[in-house]
Amino acid sequence: MSNQAVPAMDVECCAPLAERRVPAEAAAVLAPAFKALGDPVRLQLLSMIASAETGEICVCDLTPAFDLTGPTISHHLRTLREAGLVDAERRGTWVYYRARPGILRQLAALLTVASAT
Repeated sequence: MSNQAVPAMDVECCAPLAERRVPAEAAAVLAPAFKALGDPVRLQLLSMIASAETGEICVCDLTPAFDLTGPTISHHLRTLREAGLVDAERRGTWVYYRARPGILRQLAALLTVASAT
């Protein structure tokens, strides 16, 4: 299976939004990920993938969780792959998905807000 995902940045992305402006290069890498997560089904899919006990999950376990057709689920999963949020590996007739923790950490760090003390 082709993994044509946007590569996550190898270095620490940037300071939280509330502290400093996001560099243009970081914004270009992270914006597609945020856009992909703007859909409720994709957000749920990523949650299922990222929280899978074994670190990966088969598309055969994802599809029944939604009242959507297989092709629609595949479209959403492809969008997550292209945004660099997940990796996919074909094993026989099934595709297994795993979250890319590096980009998830970058997204979380960007949205971090200091607590008021």
